[in-house]
Amino acid sequence: MLKNKIHVAALIIFVGCFAIHNISYGQFSSSTYSSLGVGVFNNSGLTHNQGMGGMGISFGNSYSVNHVNPAISVKNGAYAFQSAFNYNKLTAATELSSEDLDGGGLSYVAMSFPVIPRRFTVGLGLNQLTGVDYNITVNSPVVNTDLVSKNTIVGTGGLSQVYLQSGFQVYKNFSLGIEGAYTFGSTIRNNQLNLLDADLAPVGISTEYYERLTFSDVVLKGGAYYAQSLGNQQYLNIGAIYQVFGNVNGREFAKVAESGQASIPNSPGDVISDNVSGNVFIPAKLGYGVTYEKINKFAVGIEAQFQDFSSYRAFNASLPSENMGKSFKFSLGGQYIPNAFSLESLLSRSTIRAGIEYERLPFMVNQNNVDDIGINFGTSIPIYSLSLLNLAVKAGTRGTVNNGLVRENYIKVSLGLSINDNSWFYKKVFE
Repeated sequence: MLKNKIHVAALIIFVGCFAIHNISYGQFSSSTYSSLGVGVFNNSGLTHNQGMGGMGISFGNSYSVNHVNPAISVKNGAYAFQSAFNYNKLTAATELSSEDLDGGGLSYVAMSFPVIPRRFTVGLGLNQLTGVDYNITVNSPVVNTDLVSKNTIVGTGGLSQVYLQSGFQVYKNFSLGIEGAYTFGSTIRNNQLNLLDADLAPVGISTEYYERLTFSDVVLKGGAYYAQSLGNQQYLNIGAIYQVFGNVNGREFAKVAESGQASIPNSPGDVISDNVSGNVFIPAKLGYGVTYEKINKFAVGIEAQFQDFSSYRAFNASLPSENMGKSFKFSLGGQYIPNAFSLESLLSRSTIRAGIEYERLPFMVNQNNVDDIGINFGTSIPIYSLSLLNLAVKAGTRGTVNNGLVRENYIKVSLGLSINDNSWFYKKVFE
């Protein structure tokens, strides 16, 4: 009875988190660079993946949901429910100044159901695909006057996904997976213009430009996974994914008005676009990797992901964007369990993770690439039966203060819970 209540509670939590996610967007990345494209993409998976530098294409385990590669979900021999919250602290600096930012919120919710354990698994979840969160202020002298124009640009939002995935074993140690995701969300850009006199006091009427792009479409992802046995509980795991985005449909609302009025449809002002239909083109993503694993002891691997954003096309644009280029990411990470079967020490049964991520972001600023490098640490601590408390921390730096770019030093923390139970799909022998 207790376990049935747990299952029902998990479903209620999932529905509740979906509602919360629509109301309050928990940003996984605050960044000046999220002003470009549709924001910064989340290529690091769930909390346990993040602790290993984003590893997940070629590695997974029985008690963790694998959203990165749906083919590995066949490893889930027990029902699994996972959720997490994140917190980000960032210092953005130019050659002249710096500013601190922070924020956080709900990161993801995920479930996995082993319909036929080790052979056929179904999963569903709610996850963030991109994040938009920036605040830029530019002061410029007005030609032939003593006035200064203060331009404040604020962006929020991003894209989320509700996904349904399935993994199935095709042959011994070889599995395939497919995922369909309903992609939705909005990106909001608010540009306020103020004129200031020599004493930086406001002059005249403040105006603003408001733009909201709202998206909804379906995205597909396929995955493959093969585990080559090396004997003595050791395996060489090989995985690959291919995610197709294409034209993502949306609508645009844009308006110019006095400050505070542009976001209100029926207020005075000039409407530029009134929910005009259109789309953005997002290129496909290819990823692959290899991991050496000794069951219940350790794993170490390397993975890569690639997306050619030089073909990215902004909303209803006829030509590819000039400020986007090729993007790639490399992950090196691993995990270690001191003694998975220890009855005396909780720490001995805990999983310790570490990794390094190097990513070339798709953004081009003044013809310069933007690189992101971070060091990751994480752990999964058993808390009850098969359930785990998951933690991941990443410290990294993005961009540079040279050539008109912005350097962002950041710390990301993800704290999550994994509830696992194997009673749903197994007949009870003893009451």
